[in-house]
Order: sequence, then C-alpha cells, then structure tokens
Amino acid sequence: MVPLCLERSGAVPLTVDITVSDIKNDGNFLELLIPHISKVGRLRIAGYSSIEAVENNLSGLFASKMPSLSSLELQQDAEPASGFTFNKVTTPPIFQNVSKLKSLRLTRAPIYPALFNITSLKELKLLGYANPLDFETFIQFLRSNLSLESAVLEIQFGADSVEVELARKVSLSRLQHLSISCSKEIDSRRLLSSISLPRGVNIEVTFDRLTPKLLIDSLLPSPLTPIHDLLTPITILKTRDESHGFQVFGNGSSFTLNCPSHLVGLGAVFELFPIAAVREIHLGIRRFAFCGEYISYLIEFLPVLETLAIYRAAAFPFELLLTLTEEPVVCPVLKTIAFFDCGTSSNATKKLAEALTRRRDLTAVRVYRVVIVSSNGAMPDRASVQRLRKSVPCVDVRMDETLPDLS
Repeated sequence: MVPLCLERSGAVPLTVDITVSDIKNDGNFLELLIPHISKVGRLRIAGYSSIEAVENNLSGLFASKMPSLSSLELQQDAEPASGFTFNKVTTPPIFQNVSKLKSLRLTRAPIYPALFNITSLKELKLLGYANPLDFETFIQFLRSNLSLESAVLEIQFGADSVEVELARKVSLSRLQHLSISCSKEIDSRRLLSSISLPRGVNIEVTFDRLTPKLLIDSLLPSPLTPIHDLLTPITILKTRDESHGFQVFGNGSSFTLNCPSHLVGLGAVFELFPIAAVREIHLGIRRFAFCGEYISYLIEFLPVLETLAIYRAAAFPFELLLTLTEEPVVCPVLKTIAFFDCGTSSNATKKLAEALTRRRDLTAVRVYRVVIVSSNGAMPDRASVQRLRKSVPCVDVRMDETLPDLS
C-alpha cells in the first residue's frame, strides 16, 4: 500500500513524520522513501538523542537532497550539554537542505550556524532552550527573515547581553504573532526593544522565574512607546487569575503577560497602559481578598465602559453595587454586568436588583443586561431572579462552563 500511495502522489509535496525510536530498526522504511525524497516538503523528526544519532540511523535520508523542503521540525529528547560547541565543517547534512525553508521548529535541537543562513522564514519556533544564545547573532537572524509572520521563542541570551539600544531596529512588517518565554526580564525587554512591530500583531510574554521585586515594566520595551502606539486606544482588558496575567486589546493588536502571582498588582498595569477608552473589561480576581473595593476603585477610571465581567470572585463584590448607585454617575454607558462563579446567592441577587433599581431611579442611567453563570451548581433561587428581572430588561441565568458572548 505504501509504495502504491507514494507512486500515485505524483508531484505533490510529501509530509514525512518520523519518530526515530519507532523506525530505526526498520530497513524497509528508507527503501520506500528514498526514491521519493526529492518531493519531501514537510519533514518532522522526533524521539532522538542527538542529530548525530539520527544521521547514524537514517544515513540514507540525510544523504539525499530535498529541494522541495519548506518545513522542518526537529524534536530532540534532551538539550545539548552546557558548553556544547558547533563545528561548521561537520554541520549535519540535513541542514544543507534548508535554504528555502518557510517554517523552522526546533525543540532542544542545536541551532547550528548553517541555520542562520536561512532568509525565507515565515514561521519560527524555538522551544526548551536553557543554554544561552548570542543576542546580536539572533537579531541579525531576524533581520535576514523579514517575511516572518509567527515567532514562538522559549530562549535566553548570554550574560553579556546588556541593554544597549540598536542603531537600527528589525522591521518585521508581516509579523502577526510574537511569543516570548524567558527567565530573565532583560531578555524580553531587549528583544521587544529591538523589533519594529506592525499594527495588528499579537504579543505574548511569559515570565516563569520567581523574583519578588520584579516590576512589570522591566519586561517591556524601553521606551514603552512602541506598545503604546500599537494598542492605543485600548478597548478591552482581561485579567487572568489562573495564569496570574493580563491581556489588553486595541487597534487590532493585543498584549498578553503571564507572570508569577506575586508580581506587582494590576494597579501597575493601569499605570503603564492608558485605559480611559476601555469598553469591555473582564476581571479574574479569585485571589484578591479586597476584590469588591478594588473593582469599585477601578471602574471610576472607565468612563466609556459598556461591559463588566467578573470571574470567580472569592466573595460577591457588594462594594461594586454601592459605587454604581452613587452620583456623579460612574460608567454612565454601562450596559452589561456578568458574573461567572461568583457566589451569586439569593441574597446577593436581591441586593443586585435593589442596586440596579436605585441606579435607574436616582441617576436615570440603566443597566440593560445581567448575566449570571455557574459551573458548580451554585445558582440563585427563582424568586430572586424574578426580582432581578423587574430591574433589568434582560437577565440570563444558566449553568455553563463559560460566559456567553457579551457583545
């Protein structure tokens, strides 16, 4: 069946997925594949200890040229030992076929110098690197691949990587997604400071080291202006309690930060990013004991807020209800309030109805929709829901795993 399928594939580029431990003792595999090797367009090799070991087990494969190769993925079981050095003379033959690569995905595989000769990448993924890379070499590599559309980087740079502004930033005008995972804040800061990012890009920074005195802005580019320009005006803000991070959207771009839970509180986020134009805010605040007071303080700075969603609050934020009934009116265009797993007991629902009625009667400003969703069975009783429906035109109470569309 395999020879028949290969023969009938004609000139169609082949996708070859190899797990070395599964086929290293199967001589028939290479015998079947080698006659069609020139048609390989996508190659993935996983389950091996080193490139050299792959060469020994699949020597026939590497001895053949792959002129159609556009995607290469290598998943090595372990990263080379610290101090690993490259020998340009003995670069593995597989890297002689990479000049036209559009996609390069490496997991713990050595980044041989030959790879830095690639100039046609659209996708780059480097994962699991504990050994540092040279910062200037890597930036030059990016500068040679200006068609890059997606980059996922789990890397770190050498100790000599100091914060020195480049004379010319790398302009990646087609970049749509940039993900950086680092253990040193200077690595994220330098990389973001060195790239001219286009409008519409999605940026994600993950920081996994426990650094008690770490400040959010130490992870961001210096100056912060490039990200301000991308996001202004910010229209959506989401905090993510499960990952201890936040996400802001604006101007077609987004910025996501995942970080340790003890990182500077969310108040610092609102000092870094202009939020006066936020129309929608999602707050995951399970770990904030002062959640009600915190939300009440926050919404005073959101004059055009239309949607407020609160996730998994440890206690129902009654302070929020009081704030909404005060004059001058807070959030005068607020239309929707949503609660997900927030302990919306019958008593809480009753007080919510009273507060929204008071807001309508005293300020002539009305909330039009309340959404209450529970994933754990804690639902308000029918009488309190009926009372709420007298205060709000649309009330949506349901059991579900997530909130519905709030737009």
